[in-house]
Amino acid sequence: MISRLLDWLSNSIAHRKGLLPLIGILLVILNYILQWLIGSHWIAASDLLLHLGVVVALFGVLLAWAL
Repeated sequence: MISRLLDWLSNSIAHRKGLLPLIGILLVILNYILQWLIGSHWIAASDLLLHLGVVVALFGVLLAWAL
């Protein structure tokens, strides 16, 4: 089951190499917007979307480079 999921994921990402970095950039921008809108909420205070966006973008760049 996991191998089929990884096969499907690698095939779909191989055709859309810029999708994961774009999602990562959008998460970073969303984190910046949330800082202004709800600055005291735990998501904005912990920079969760910022860290998640950076990890997703880096993973996307490395995966696109490998494929």
